[in-house]
Amino acid sequence: MPSRTPEGDALTALVLPAFELNGEFLSAAAMITTPHDLTPAQWQVLGAVLGEPRPVAAIARRIGLGLTRQSVQRVADDVVARGWARWQDNPDHKRAKLLTPTDRGVAAVRAMAGEQRAWADAVGADIGIADLELLGRLIRRVIDSSRTHRTADQTHDG
Repeated sequence: MPSRTPEGDALTALVLPAFELNGEFLSAAAMITTPHDLTPAQWQVLGAVLGEPRPVAAIARRIGLGLTRQSVQRVADDVVARGWARWQDNPDHKRAKLLTPTDRGVAAVRAMAGEQRAWADAVGADIGIADLELLGRLIRRVIDSSRTHRTADQTHDG
């Protein structure tokens, strides 16, 4: 088996810390949502409809992160059942109802936004803006390069 290049080794060494960072972000989100009796996924779904009601498929596209429409549907049904949101008719599509937050849902998202701001300000201050901006650019480059190579590989396979 051929060995990786030094660049390939360096990229591979980022995988576990990237998963750990994702886990840390999820833990921070849970810290913010738990006192409001919500989950991070429920927060994401409510946040996606805060500005305007949306059908589940649009919420899934907006949130991204590889979530399926079916998983977003389950979370949306749950926030409706718990009184954080409600369904309304969609004038553009008879079957695809629009999810819209209730007053209770809007208040919770706004409260959590303030708590997220405080967390982001504190963590951001520890790291510094220059390093965070550089890291953001580098992460975006890794994502874009990976997508380019995955797409090329899928094109060759099909």
